[in-house]
Amino acid sequence: MVYCAHDATYAEQIIQRFEQETGFKVDVRFDEEANKSLGLTNLLIAEKSKPRCDVFWNNQTLGTIRLISEGVLEPYDSPNADRIPSAFRDEAGYWTGFAARLRVYLVNTDKMPATEDAINAAMARESLNRVTIAQPLFGTTLSHYSVLADQFGMEGLIEWHTDLHQRGIREARGNSMTKDLVAEGVCDLGFTDTDDAFVAIDAGQPVAMQPVRLSNGQVICLPNSVALIRGAPHPEAAKQFIDFLLSEEIELLLAKSKARQIPLGPVDESKLSEEVIELKAWAADGVDLTKAAEANQQVLDWLTAEHTGQ
Repeated sequence: MVYCAHDATYAEQIIQRFEQETGFKVDVRFDEEANKSLGLTNLLIAEKSKPRCDVFWNNQTLGTIRLISEGVLEPYDSPNADRIPSAFRDEAGYWTGFAARLRVYLVNTDKMPATEDAINAAMARESLNRVTIAQPLFGTTLSHYSVLADQFGMEGLIEWHTDLHQRGIREARGNSMTKDLVAEGVCDLGFTDTDDAFVAIDAGQPVAMQPVRLSNGQVICLPNSVALIRGAPHPEAAKQFIDFLLSEEIELLLAKSKARQIPLGPVDESKLSEEVIELKAWAADGVDLTKAAEANQQVLDWLTAEHTGQ
């Protein structure tokens, strides 16, 4: 069984291709849109004494890294892991990244220019009521916060968060809603991911994006990740599925999807769109996520306490 936090729209065709090529039948469990990555991570922890899952296909990385310390994962050195840069895989083989997204600013170009200077000026305004960000309890916004906790420390993160909210930033339910607020002109600017940004771009809405850059110039690159579950009921089939996901074939397939996910390993760049080639150049500046993963639970505990008023 595969637990999959990646969007079913893209994952199902890949799983079907694996079934056709290998003859294996794959049972897959998806989860809720709002908290699917976190929900599946917690489910794997709850089941670790008697696992039902063979492979965890996460749509990001930090939750997967957390599972190492929880004793949920089994190292597996896939032959295809060698094509992935070391920055995007665990040195002991507990997880490997592939097909990434970036955190970006989405700009309504009817309201302001999509330039770094204009974005910095908008973020420096006294009022941020025309800027939006997703609720950070889940998903890539939680990962974004965890990266900032690594960069600034928890006190610095809390100061940053408090300042945004004191200036009236709009907190949306998720990245898709953030995208909608910007695309419809309710907000001038928002934090989201490249895959959500492309939904608005493909719909012909007046938007453009720029990468969110940290103070050192790095970007927040969030790969998919795949990991073998310790005590997996079907380990050999699980390893074949992991090898399949980490292939050039699948990275190209995800790069050609509407999400334009960024190949991390070498691929035939003649098969990539200009959009993905640009994203690939941005992703080369991706920050190391290891320390952010260490801060992830502390950030989540703080955000949960703040949200519940405890």
